[in-house]
Amino acid sequence: MEQIIVNVGIILAYVLIVIGIVLAIVLPLINAISQPEVLKKSGIGLLGILIIFGIGYAIADSGLTAKFIQSGVETGTLSRMIGGALKMVYLLMGVAIVGIVFTEFSKALK
Repeated sequence: MEQIIVNVGIILAYVLIVIGIVLAIVLPLINAISQPEVLKKSGIGLLGILIIFGIGYAIADSGLTAKFIQSGVETGTLSRMIGGALKMVYLLMGVAIVGIVFTEFSKALK
């Protein structure tokens, strides 16, 4: 009985994730049709994220270890893409933390 509940819960979670992804893509596109300047700003943000990923990819290592190969990472390119994505996350997290600290200090000094 528990297995059935778990399976139904997982399927429901997948369905909700798909619905969320579809809505996250479709609704902004509908809004962008009515306001094209919003689409331009979104494109600039996406370009910025791609540039940050490119920087992370450029400095990532393409080395393979036994643990990587066990986990299914069998090529240097895939290892480098994963490393680039991780470095992008670290960089964006650092920027977010600096932004939060700066905002708090600027509010405190006003």
